Amino acid sequence: MSQHPPRPLVMKFGGTSVGSPTAMAQAVDIVRREAARGPGVVVVTSALAGTTDALLRAARAAVQGDLAQVRAIRRELEARHWAVLEALVPLAARPQVWMQVHAHLDTLESLGQAMAVLGEATPRGLDAVAALGERMSVALLTAALQARGVSAQALDATQVLVTDDNFGAAHPDLEASRQRVQQHIVPRLAQGQVVVVPGFVAATAQGVVTTLGRGGSDYSAALLAALLPAAEVWIWTDVDGVMSADPRVVPEAHTIPVLSYREVAELAYFGAKVLHPKTIRPVVEAGIPLRVRNTFHPEGPATLIVREREVTPGQIKALTWIRNLSLIIVEGRGMLGVPGVAARTFAAVAGTGTSVLLISQASSEQSICFIVPAGARARVVQALETAFAAEIARRDIDRVRALDQVVIITLVGEGMRHTPGISGRVFGALGAHGVNVVAIAQGASEVAISLVVAEEDATRALQALHPLTQN
Repeated sequence: MSQHPPRPLVMKFGGTSVGSPTAMAQAVDIVRREAARGPGVVVVTSALAGTTDALLRAARAAVQGDLAQVRAIRRELEARHWAVLEALVPLAARPQVWMQVHAHLDTLESLGQAMAVLGEATPRGLDAVAALGERMSVALLTAALQARGVSAQALDATQVLVTDDNFGAAHPDLEASRQRVQQHIVPRLAQGQVVVVPGFVAATAQGVVTTLGRGGSDYSAALLAALLPAAEVWIWTDVDGVMSADPRVVPEAHTIPVLSYREVAELAYFGAKVLHPKTIRPVVEAGIPLRVRNTFHPEGPATLIVREREVTPGQIKALTWIRNLSLIIVEGRGMLGVPGVAARTFAAVAGTGTSVLLISQASSEQSICFIVPAGARARVVQALETAFAAEIARRDIDRVRALDQVVIITLVGEGMRHTPGISGRVFGALGAHGVNVVAIAQGASEVAISLVVAEEDATRALQALHPLTQN
């Protein structure tokens, strides 16, 4: 009876984990150690920290005809990538690697010249520019691994993940990608090679470069893990896993050992700098564990993310917050029992292109309030006053008003579901510290409770609530 080969490990390194010679050297040591231990390693790398922003800045400058700025950004990127190359790659190997990096920077200038002539940047052109950072990073990391005796081989994005042509946020073709993974990655792993691929970057079936959108490098790692399939995925970043609160505000914040996918999704939506839920969905659905670890503290605590976890009733896992918000209130006695007010309210908001982060309505139906980014406040209020002009004139709606400088604080934990007394503990803690709650919302899933407080009360509120995560 034949045995299945052991599953490989997929490791993704974020921009800060490869963003300097010291950081990339640490990443190389981690890969080298795991390659010596395990049945196979696939490394997914981001661009050096800040590179993608610089590339897109160059594209914007090109559209304005400022090719001098494009050349200045090229020189800046040359210097950063050369510093890594010089520190980590032996002299004899540098010319070949630098030729690859140089070719990508030549592409940046060529695309910039085309954009300057056209006076615009197409989505396809922007993807070609944005992808250059990961492609340069792959060349450097592969050479650095080889310099430390690791049998590493780079694969171009066009050889691995196949997508449609929805440039900027391409959708993967899973079956075509699975064939590419089996064709190009699996045999190399069988030969004992560490395979290094760019995150965020993919290509159409015709080989046209695409990108996967927000959280794209995490998404690349999750897709490759599901398609192999992998034993685990490790996301290497610059923090000790997912924290119970923002440690800059709550010094007592601690690493959360285990989170469910649902909890991660809530934390990401409400502002925590954790994995975007879309990006890890492939591994969650495949039942592949995912760990968030610190490149600069590899032996430190980490967070394991699983589809479902054992739940302790009443347990709150984490707090997160979103700032720079406005609370919009539509109120009036004439709204009572009138159908369609909510629909018209949110149709007007949608017409401004604004995303609503939280909604709360009084049971009397005499007011609806919701949260929008502070920058959208004026246009949302104007749109609502226009939509309800007749109702405001006859005083069915008294007014549309905004409360500025508010913050959403969200408590997340599967243990809150079907557990009486959670709200009492929350409001008791806030009341004891003199924090007034402006609005509250809880979804039917009961995994998250969101509170709106004045920005001046936010730090005090977070510090008052954090002890509830210790249970």
